[in-house]
Amino acid sequence: MKKIAVVIEEGFEDSEFAEPVQALRDNGFDVTVIGPEANKDYQGKRGQVIARTSKSLDDVNAGDFDGLLIPGGHAPEKLRLNKKIVPFIQAFAKANKPIAAICHGPQLLISADLLRGKKATSYESVAIDVKNAGAHFVDAPVVVDGNLITSRKPEDIPQFNKAIILAFSGKSGPEFHDTFAGPVPIQSFPGRD
Repeated sequence: MKKIAVVIEEGFEDSEFAEPVQALRDNGFDVTVIGPEANKDYQGKRGQVIARTSKSLDDVNAGDFDGLLIPGGHAPEKLRLNKKIVPFIQAFAKANKPIAAICHGPQLLISADLLRGKKATSYESVAIDVKNAGAHFVDAPVVVDGNLITSRKPEDIPQFNKAIILAFSGKSGPEFHDTFAGPVPIQSFPGRD
């Protein structure tokens, strides 16, 4: 069973946490919710979802997981202040493991300096930051470049979920590309064919 890390902090976007996590669990993934503190309840910014962490950033190693999910909302901005988050994210990148970020989630990719020269998308208010980080911003529901999967907003969650399930499963090539309808820029995952 593939293990996926999900990083949260207070004020995450409720649907961007709840829907992808449910989709991953429904597809047989072992999901670990991680925050600054273990065994703590964190509330979504809309007050509709409370997520309990099972591990803290002190308790985890990227080597224990097959992929990373970063929901949006206010949480990524708060997580950026935690000194342990950037090395954790960078370890996924160094191991060429899939990293998925939606909405404001790419703020953590910026802090980890992972967007330079990559295609990416984000919520519109973060687009200038994505561009300033050296990425080629693409206004599309889902953009996949190498091991990075980015998405814009809650309305894009169905396509985002399809992308992360395939990416976290280690699938690429035609089956990965055929999953998306319309002009969604997608590239294969190196070393995962």
